[in-house]
Amino acid sequence: MTTLYDTLSVPENATAEEIKRAYRKAVMRWHPDRNVGQEQVARAAFLDIRNAYAILSDPAQRQLYDSVFAEEMKRQEAQRLRKEQEQAEREAELRAAQEAEYASRVGLAMRFATQGYNRDVVRGVLLAHDCDDELACRIADSVLALHASRQSEVASMEPEAAASPKQDAHDTPNAQQEEDPAPADRVRSFSDLWMPFWNVLRS
Repeated sequence: MTTLYDTLSVPENATAEEIKRAYRKAVMRWHPDRNVGQEQVARAAFLDIRNAYAILSDPAQRQLYDSVFAEEMKRQEAQRLRKEQEQAEREAELRAAQEAEYASRVGLAMRFATQGYNRDVVRGVLLAHDCDDELACRIADSVLALHASRQSEVASMEPEAAASPKQDAHDTPNAQQEEDPAPADRVRSFSDLWMPFWNVLRS
């Protein structure tokens, strides 16, 4: 917002003498006779300078202008702060919605990963739920890597548990605890892969 002080190129606490000197300098610069070829622009600037000086050179009018200007500045500042707060609230709501949507997609991908489905199936499930391809690939890769890491942790703990089995009092000395066979990768049939995937597509 351009002020009368800006028009004369003086600070708001300028003295009457400083305002007068600035006015004389400005009218000399923007007098239409000194601006051949841009008389219209010079004339408009010249009138603005004269009007600014008419107000700022009068103590009563300057005081009134300062009070109105101060109130206007307060109003504009309050309006700016209100807009910034509203913008921040909208951005926070958008971030919360995006985080909730992302968490939902990760949970969906994890559910299919723990059931043994491969990357293409997990990615396809995400695409069916309006997830863009780049994000679907990232989520699928991350979820499958996390699932594989958890499986490795579980597998590494099983030999430790089997190394020191507890012998029951009723067992014979040569009795051994039977170990559950390690889960092997199973090749799912086409129907096993497709039916759950199709159910998700329809949901």
